[in-house]
Amino acid sequence: MKIAIMGAMPEEIAPLLEYFKVYETIVYANNSFYKTTYKNHEIIIAYSKIGKVNAAITALSLIQKFGCEQLLFSGVAGAISKDLSIGDLIVATALAQHDLDISAFGHPYGFVPEGSVFEKADARLIAIAKKVAQEKGIKLKEGIIATGDQFICDSTKKEWIAKTFDASALEMEGASVALTCNALGVKFFILRSISDAADMDASFDFDTFLQSSASVSADFIMAMVDRLVDDQA
Repeated sequence: MKIAIMGAMPEEIAPLLEYFKVYETIVYANNSFYKTTYKNHEIIIAYSKIGKVNAAITALSLIQKFGCEQLLFSGVAGAISKDLSIGDLIVATALAQHDLDISAFGHPYGFVPEGSVFEKADARLIAIAKKVAQEKGIKLKEGIIATGDQFICDSTKKEWIAKTFDASALEMEGASVALTCNALGVKFFILRSISDAADMDASFDFDTFLQSSASVSADFIMAMVDRLVDDQA
């Protein structure tokens, strides 16, 4: 089995590369992919750079160039639900593109003809994540995640996205990864660590948080990989 592990920024995959230590670096499509073997299964790790197009290119490369059969994505997101706080982990049940708008033609926000507003994540991978969270004593939350090529600071815009898509969190890559995987029949899972919330204060240090959350997320993702490869044994 070939498993893809993906992030958007180098900091999000650094703990994984440190964990494996030995890997082959392959340059393709203006990006670097890191190939290693784990329990006789192939793991391909990559970060996409920020944004929907970069994320789609990387996901497509992981699937078509490297033959990955399942894709696990981890990174950070902003909360737009009051039920989420800094440091919470949320798994996407479905994802939508909040900046996709042809509503002038009578379509709902996030929809294009022959498509759908929401891309659903794989139920089995979510179930595995719940078991991992239970074992680790982590309160894993679930919800819809909205994706767009914008860093949203405006509270009114956040409220509109939350209401329009019934979304809990906001980021810049997930829905395009989901769309790519679903189009090609590849199971995917998206985990996000909440980096900002309505109650955050001025003392918050994003760079420090990014490093610590990447470590927590990498540990969680590796526990999922263990379950996936053990199931294949």
